Amino acid sequence: MTLGVRAVVLDGQDRVFLVKHSYVAGWHLPGGGVEVGETFRHALQRELEEEGRIELTGEPALHGLFLNSHVSRRDHVAVYLVRHFRQDRLPEPNREIIACGFFEAGALPVETTQGTRLRISEVLEGRALIATWR
Repeated sequence: MTLGVRAVVLDGQDRVFLVKHSYVAGWHLPGGGVEVGETFRHALQRELEEEGRIELTGEPALHGLFLNSHVSRRDHVAVYLVRHFRQDRLPEPNREIIACGFFEAGALPVETTQGTRLRISEVLEGRALIATWR
């Protein structure tokens, strides 16, 4: 089984933080895999720091658990809502993250993935959760 974490990081204006990877198409919520012996919380904290220079300053809220069958039929992703954080600056592009930034929900980049759009609408519009990533 593969376990992962992602975050809907919202700033004070409800803009969402997205990343664009060098190795997969589209814009995504920040996150990644949970390492052996690592808690979901620690994996989330590590991934946010690595991908966005985002430091948690409060507890993230679990938004939901999702099956991501695009990767495998055993891939599960825990999505957290993050409103309390500190970011000193946007990170410079690197080998993994080639672009990132905060975006208005109504003006997401065209290449934002469907699964990412669904999670954002669930959080901001109160839509019912869909158990699969899509």
